[in-house]
Amino acid sequence: MGDQKTVNFPQEVIDEYAELGVDLPALFSAGTLGDRMGVEITDASAERVVGTMPVEGNTQPYGLLHGGASAVLAETLGSVGSMLHGGTSKIAVGVDLNCTHHRGVRSGTVTGVATPVHRGRSTATYEIVITDEQGKRVCTARLTCLLRDAGGAPSSAS
Repeated sequence: MGDQKTVNFPQEVIDEYAELGVDLPALFSAGTLGDRMGVEITDASAERVVGTMPVEGNTQPYGLLHGGASAVLAETLGSVGSMLHGGTSKIAVGVDLNCTHHRGVRSGTVTGVATPVHRGRSTATYEIVITDEQGKRVCTARLTCLLRDAGGAPSSAS
């Protein structure tokens, strides 16, 4: 759970945010909660966001990957995709997260892949599929984010 790897954003997106004084890879390295849980975003665009998380340190009392940990990974990846879809003029605020847990995982690393289901002007919805190291589906999640104007104050929803 140490140092974060550099996030692979498209260069034109990095440049667009850099003009606004925003270091996009640092901003979306996963944040404080993601850091604590060992989330690493390895690839990011509005079309596809990929990230990993260790099972170790993120388990429930029975030694299985905690469902809340899967939810953190899913919301992180879907939020990054929504933010990239909204562009520099919007902020993405999560308003609905649904997770279905298919199987338990006791060790290793899980990988999440977020792909868009809907990308509109005011909302973005992403499906996030989390798999284990053998490629078996562990969790399927869906995140919807509200896209608000960047000039407005964020709501209490997260």
